[in-house]
Amino acid sequence: MEISIICLQERDAEELFEFEKNNRLFFEQMVPGRGEDYYNFETFKIRHRELLTEQQENKSKFYLIRDNSGSIVGRINLVDMDTTNEIAEVGYRVGQEYGGKGIAARALKLLLETEIRVKKIKAKTTTNNIASQRVLEKNGFKQLSISDNKFEMNGKKLQFIDYILER
Repeated sequence: MEISIICLQERDAEELFEFEKNNRLFFEQMVPGRGEDYYNFETFKIRHRELLTEQQENKSKFYLIRDNSGSIVGRINLVDMDTTNEIAEVGYRVGQEYGGKGIAARALKLLLETEIRVKKIKAKTTTNNIASQRVLEKNGFKQLSISDNKFEMNGKKLQFIDYILER
């Protein structure tokens, strides 16, 4: 499957809402939930506009991962952008039906090729998210540390793993 990453736009709100709603239970197996309000379309539209404002202000870059038919298969974002120090943090998620196909790794590669001004990129995943760890390592990220703090999610004790890519 061919993919592309496309900057988030106002017109994406409804389709993105459906993608998030359809994959909610799947995503919440690996990352903390976003709360009930997020899945109310009126609230979602407000949050969507806030993201677009953040993007306009160069504080973050939000991309949709689309397949060759134009459907959303995931998202990938650079947040907490510090343009002075050329540093940001990356996050991504791929829909359940598209997992295991290398989409996250390819999307991250595309992001790294697109956002060349960012010289240092941080990432964080959980100790149980082996797939995400592989995506980061495949793209040159190095593990920095495993948090001493443990937290419980879905009945499992987890820790965060911090990664960095310096280029």
